[in-house]
Amino acid sequence: MSEPVVMIPGFMADARSFMPQIARLGADRPVILLTPGLGETVEKIAADVVPHLPPRFALVAHGLGGNIAIELLRKRAEAVSRVVLIATDPLPETPQLAAEQEALLVAAKTGHLAACMAQMLPPTALHDAPWRDEVMALVMDMAENLGPEQFQRHLRVLQRRPDQQKTLRKVHVPTMIIAGESDTLVPRRRAEFLAAMMPQGCLEVIAEAGHLPQLEQPEAVTKVLETFLSGRLPTLMLR
Repeated sequence: MSEPVVMIPGFMADARSFMPQIARLGADRPVILLTPGLGETVEKIAADVVPHLPPRFALVAHGLGGNIAIELLRKRAEAVSRVVLIATDPLPETPQLAAEQEALLVAAKTGHLAACMAQMLPPTALHDAPWRDEVMALVMDMAENLGPEQFQRHLRVLQRRPDQQKTLRKVHVPTMIIAGESDTLVPRRRAEFLAAMMPQGCLEVIAEAGHLPQLEQPEAVTKVLETFLSGRLPTLMLR
């Protein structure tokens, strides 16, 4: 059996955000799911999970999970065989946006979690397609299950995420950056920037997908993951 793959969901997401990929990849290799825990920084969350990781593994992460994955690379790059970052922004939150989000911390505690989620992940961040409402319904259900306290923690982690460019420029690990062509939260140009800064970075743009390509185009993303995790060369190299 192949080496384990560690999967890290994004903002206010659980295993269901990777369910199509878990079902396929889990047939050939152990799948370990890490959900952002009780820490309020990527450094604290990564420090908590590092002792529980296998000696060698591949990483697949989305969004906020991607920021945690980068911190794991900083701490244990020698243990990571390959890494896939989906819709991940390596740059820190801007002070202006962080200040604007402060109102969401209060609103989430007072019964307005759905409205807060709609602001953090609006429908327009996904591709305009017949399945968009279904994906958004799943997003909201995952958020409701996690609840307002976890919303506050996840938002704090996003607000406090460090500038991870220095780490990424030094990581000599085969890396696949996956971007949805319609993603408005982490647009293609940011994904290209991320892939280009990494010594072994490559980019795959998923057509007819936005910020959640693994749910919007699950078969396409799963195929990319299967190819990349098997050790085959990716289709596009960016230097």
